[in-house]
Amino acid sequence: MGRQPCCDKVGLKKGPWTAEEDQKLVTFLLANGHCCWRAVPKLAGLLRCGKSCRLRWTNYLRPDVKRGLLSSEEERTVIDLHEQLGNRWSKIASQLPGRTDNEIKNHWNTHIKKKLRKMGIYPVTHKPLHQPASPPPLTRQEQDTGGGSPEKEEKEKEKLLWQATPSVWARDVLRRRGAHGAPS
Repeated sequence: MGRQPCCDKVGLKKGPWTAEEDQKLVTFLLANGHCCWRAVPKLAGLLRCGKSCRLRWTNYLRPDVKRGLLSSEEERTVIDLHEQLGNRWSKIASQLPGRTDNEIKNHWNTHIKKKLRKMGIYPVTHKPLHQPASPPPLTRQEQDTGGGSPEKEEKEKEKLLWQATPSVWARDVLRRRGAHGAPS
């Protein structure tokens, strides 16, 4: 009833790939492209599983794969896309050329989540960890005069709008656009 196994697993090599195996796989795939991944190891002359070849090519050997940590711009993109899409790593990776879904997922779990928590943002919902306190009640004088001066009211509105903005990156964008200043 279930799916057939991808290979016989008898006589197949497991463990780290050698430079010679990498070279065989790259040479074959660049010359012929990949057809059915189950057939690639046999056609390339490798004693590996098709799944192993696919993962090796996708995550390490492709010519367009980027190496190293994500740049700050890529991290911002990952955070913004995660806020919209959630844990759909392949959709997020499609927006970052040269990055794999596995690499982005690992970077999220090891680096970005910690950064967001340090900044006071819950990484799952992208909302502040601690909700800001409600504004202080009006003083007796402010109640008698209708709330205070227009300048003070404008500052209070800006402060409340600033606190209501859920994402640090959104705040940064708003600050750069001049939509409202930082709270004083």
